[in-house]
Amino acid sequence: MVMVFPALGETSIPQRIRLFLALSISLIIYGLVRSGIPVMPESPLELGTLIICEVLVGIMIGFSIRLLVSALHVAGTIIAMQSGLAMAQAFDPAQGGQSALMATFLTLLGVTMVFISDMHHLMISAMYNSYNLFPIGGEILIGGFAELITDTVANSFKLGLQIAAPIIVYALVFNAGLGVIARLVPQLQVFFVAIPINILMGFLIMMVVLAAAMTWYLDYIEASIGAFL
Repeated sequence: MVMVFPALGETSIPQRIRLFLALSISLIIYGLVRSGIPVMPESPLELGTLIICEVLVGIMIGFSIRLLVSALHVAGTIIAMQSGLAMAQAFDPAQGGQSALMATFLTLLGVTMVFISDMHHLMISAMYNSYNLFPIGGEILIGGFAELITDTVANSFKLGLQIAAPIIVYALVFNAGLGVIARLVPQLQVFFVAIPINILMGFLIMMVVLAAAMTWYLDYIEASIGAFL
């Protein structure tokens, strides 16, 4: 779960620190759940099956929580496209590849806010509660996980659109105005005049809505992880 969790499992964090964090959390959680752990199977095949099932549960829970970060990636990509910054690319640690500069900024800001608000404590609590929701050796609810991931992707995309909504509305009005100007004054090079204004207005709108957007995002993270608590 630490391997795929957002914030805790970012590739920008050194591997040794992530490994130490995973081992430390495992030892702490083991002391809390050891009374509910069944007897170790004598057959190596049964033990291997049990380990694979536990790893699968951890990956599915961690992956479903990591999908929450995609809300900021969607919002940043939309904002970059509408404000003329789509060609400015930078490495995004949360996505593991190149992304629009605004998307990278928002995802890094989101990870920082998770640590500042101690939201990563909820993720560690979700690790502990996973042993109550999915007992060792119990049935893996693949259908339930598939439904959870589907809902998470849909809600993340919806939140990304809501965060980028002011920029979308502005872009519609701005581009419509440019179209009218281009028809009224054909001699004017509207494209070259509009790019600096579009970028400047995009930054100004982001300054106004950024605090509210991150508040929505943290509330969304807390409510989503609360499903595991």
